[in-house]
Amino acid sequence: MTMTATRPARTRPDRQGGPPLLVPALAFAALTVAGAVLGSSGPRPGTGAEATLVWTAAHGTLMSVGAALLLGSAFPLVVYAATAVWRLQRLGVTAPGPLMGFAGAVLAAGSLGVSALVGWVAAQTAGLGDAALARALVWLWFAAGGIGFAAPLGLLLLGLGVPALIRRLVPRWLAWAALVIGGLAVLSTFALITDALYPLIPVGRFGGVLVLVAFAVALPATRNPEPAR
Repeated sequence: MTMTATRPARTRPDRQGGPPLLVPALAFAALTVAGAVLGSSGPRPGTGAEATLVWTAAHGTLMSVGAALLLGSAFPLVVYAATAVWRLQRLGVTAPGPLMGFAGAVLAAGSLGVSALVGWVAAQTAGLGDAALARALVWLWFAAGGIGFAAPLGLLLLGLGVPALIRRLVPRWLAWAALVIGGLAVLSTFALITDALYPLIPVGRFGGVLVLVAFAVALPATRNPEPAR
C-alpha cells in the first residue's frame, strides 16, 4: 500500500491594499492649486460692490473655468477620503474617527460644489449690471469655498491623524502635522465672527492639501504579516 504525504495548505497573504491613495490626492491638489491661481486676482468680501461688478463682468470666462476646476476638485476628495477610511479599517482601526473624517470630506466636497456653482452664477449674471447682486454672490462664493470648505476639511485631517498617531501608521511628525493643521482648520469656523481669523482659511486649505498628499505616500496599504509559528 502506498501512502501519499499531504502537504499543509499554504495561506496566501492578503496583498489587496486597495486603490492607490496618491492618484486622487494629486488630482485634488492639482485642481485646488489651479483653481486658487485663477481666483487669486478676484474680488474679496471687502471689495466694494461696483468694483466687484466690474471685475466679474470683465472675467466671466475666467470665473467659469475656475468654477469648473473647483467643482472637479470635489470628486477626488471624496474618493481619497473613502479610500483612506477603508485602508485604515484594513489596518485594524475600529474607532469612529475615520468615519467622522469621511463625513468631513463629504461636507467639504459639498461646500466646494456650492462655491463653484455660485461662482458660475456670478459670472453669468454680471451682465445684469446689479452691483448688489454681484457682491452678495461673491460673499457666498467666499463663504462656501473658504470657511465652508476649510472647517470640515479639518475634520478629515483629525480623523486621519488621530488613529495614525496612536497606531504609529505614519511618521509622528506627519501625524502631528495633520492634528495641528486640522485643529486650525476647524477653528476657522469662527472666522464667521471675526475676520481676524481669515488667515486660518488658507492654512487649513493648502496645508491640508499637503498633509493629504503626504499621507497618501506614507500610509501603508496592508499590515505587516505576523511571523509564522
